Amino acid sequence: MQQSNTPRDIPPGCPAHGNIELFGNEFGSDPERHYDLLRSMGPSAPVDIAPGVQVELVTGYDEALYFLQNPAWFVRDARRWNALNEGRVPEDSPALPMMGYRPNALFSDGAAHARLRRAVTDSLATIDELQFVRQTQQSADYLIGRFGALPRGQADLMADYAQPLPLLVFSDLFGCPPEIGDRVIVGISGIFDGTAGADEVLAGALTELIALKHRQPGDDLTTRLMQHSAELSDEEVLHQLVTLLSGGTAPLTAAIGTSAALYLSEEWRSGLPVEDAVVQTLWDYAPIANYAGHYPTHDVELAGRTLRAGDPILISFAAANTDPKLKRHREQLSKAHLAFGAGPHACPAKDPAFQMTVTAVEALLNRLPDVELRVPFPELPWVPAPWSRSLVTLPVRFTPRPAPTAAGPARTETRPSGAAPRTGASPHRPAASAAPQRKSGLFSSFVAWIKGE
Repeated sequence: MQQSNTPRDIPPGCPAHGNIELFGNEFGSDPERHYDLLRSMGPSAPVDIAPGVQVELVTGYDEALYFLQNPAWFVRDARRWNALNEGRVPEDSPALPMMGYRPNALFSDGAAHARLRRAVTDSLATIDELQFVRQTQQSADYLIGRFGALPRGQADLMADYAQPLPLLVFSDLFGCPPEIGDRVIVGISGIFDGTAGADEVLAGALTELIALKHRQPGDDLTTRLMQHSAELSDEEVLHQLVTLLSGGTAPLTAAIGTSAALYLSEEWRSGLPVEDAVVQTLWDYAPIANYAGHYPTHDVELAGRTLRAGDPILISFAAANTDPKLKRHREQLSKAHLAFGAGPHACPAKDPAFQMTVTAVEALLNRLPDVELRVPFPELPWVPAPWSRSLVTLPVRFTPRPAPTAAGPARTETRPSGAAPRTGASPHRPAASAAPQRKSGLFSSFVAWIKGE
């Protein structure tokens, strides 16, 4: 039987024990200790990413760049995965939904990847930056209004704010009518929560959305993908939408939550702008911690070890970003972190993602100027999973504020670029007597609020 191994239990590189496990509470509570041990074994080392699932994890910054920037030698098509093809991966493994092949840009190579990625990047490029900021602010206003006016003056910013905010923005960008938007949110949330049948809920909602856009095209990402010159099939459109949702919502949730927690912490130096907190989050708490499966097309030697063709290599963006070799050069490197990846598969929406995170944190600080942590930053709990670095909860307290109303475009507040949010009282919109009660799904309630219903 394989023993459970942690950095506390085993000496570095001891061959008498099994792989380091990158899952469970021990890992979630202190991943850096695990990465330190793995670094002592070289720039990469074998780990168990899930029970019975071994991968090679790259922890060195330079080595991570090497794999990310050489797509001819290290491909993304998971159908090459030796252990999966040989029946050695448990059918119910939590690694399969994350690593298994899907017909999208993330798992494609060469011409197929170029075609799918072009459709995604061209569609994302049509997003109007000011409108995107307004959408984010409007979603933030709605969510803060739901908990910010409650007399208890307390909230969990992960469940009440950081998790639903990206879902509202994406449902709007996709051009979802309220009922379909509700099911998209239920489906993608269920996938990350491990809810049975969530895949089917999401697929059904997106299939219905695509059918609707065939009948009624709109000014939205779904229609742009469907009408792109790459001529994507409906199945390909669906899978690109799933990729945008899964690759966008969970990392954004993590980035918003961690950036807010860091900014509110005693460790944060007063007066620095929110942008700095977001950049530090991307460096030190990479939202996508360990991912980006690569499969060597031939056996590769790395630091005296042989990486076999077809065996999965995962990039530890978290470990690479905190590689001790970078410490003396971090200020010069500025935004050269790997939180958004690198090479041909780098995140195509890094600028909107950064902007949404900054806007979300600033909106929170402006609406609730005296918000503070109820638990010190070092004591906050982290999700015990290998894929993301995300807080479980983010408990805060604040003085309750009147809930805003909304009708038409959201108000855009203008400040000098890079300035820290003001700390005085925020201007009030017409007050509501209490936070609105949800009578239907989240997106339906949000749309009704925008309409003033």
